[in-house]
Amino acid sequence: LAYYVEVPGVIWDIQRVGPSTGLPTRTSQGDILSTAVLSHGDTKHIMLIPASVEECFAMATDAFNLAEQFQTLVFVMSDLDLGMNNWMSDPFQYPTTPIQRGKVLSKEDLDKLGGFARYKDVDGDGIGYRTLPGTPHPAAAYFARGSGHNEKALYSERADDFENNMERLNRKFETARSFVPRPEVTKGNNAKIGIIAYGTSHWAITESRDQLRDEYQVETDYLRLRAYPFTREVHAFIEQHERIYVVEQNRDAQMLSLLKLDLKPELITRLRSIAHITGLPLDARSITDELTSMEGK
Repeated sequence: LAYYVEVPGVIWDIQRVGPSTGLPTRTSQGDILSTAVLSHGDTKHIMLIPASVEECFAMATDAFNLAEQFQTLVFVMSDLDLGMNNWMSDPFQYPTTPIQRGKVLSKEDLDKLGGFARYKDVDGDGIGYRTLPGTPHPAAAYFARGSGHNEKALYSERADDFENNMERLNRKFETARSFVPRPEVTKGNNAKIGIIAYGTSHWAITESRDQLRDEYQVETDYLRLRAYPFTREVHAFIEQHERIYVVEQNRDAQMLSLLKLDLKPELITRLRSIAHITGLPLDARSITDELTSMEGK
């Protein structure tokens, strides 16, 4: 409902092992794929993926800003390793800028315009203009409609209205690629192999890359995903390497599946999966052993 009505909201997912009750005290990254397309029908959600408690704090601000700016739900995909265990951290940096409300029309704006169409794509970025409850103007109110509607928020079952609205929502998601947190890229020495990971897998990846270099003379580059939708840096990273190992803490290679949906077909064959599903925090040796085995070392 919030996706289609376009109501801002932030939801934290502290992922643990499933399905069903699963292992309540074990960590996982098993909600990635389901959250990306959560709901029936065609949906695409913004996800932020912290790797530390400090980043959890900082991404909370990012999440609320993105939710307001894009008038949508934003999911922060933490995990039980972060949510339950003890971590050391530098002191958190208190935000110094106000929350970004995005495209909000004031009474003065409405005086000039005379009215507005809530779901009209005025700027070509898929994001409509909105008013906040309590705006003192007779044209400020609109119907927040979860059923079929046109750009004026009026009920509609017209096929063209529905198609236009769904295409606009997709444009909004594409616009978000330029605003979500960028990935972090760490380079090796002329590496042909790339590693992609996210969340708390980061710490094991850092150690595993040292093991690969020192014990097997295998150089790797590393990209840590921090958000979905994927930014242009992710596509460029995959294009620059012969093989890409996607490391994640779930059985079904969920992030790899999202990457496949996003990539040009000729790049998909470069992807390999390293899946860790024990529920224990990911360790470096498991990654090193799996990757060297797949490399024939």
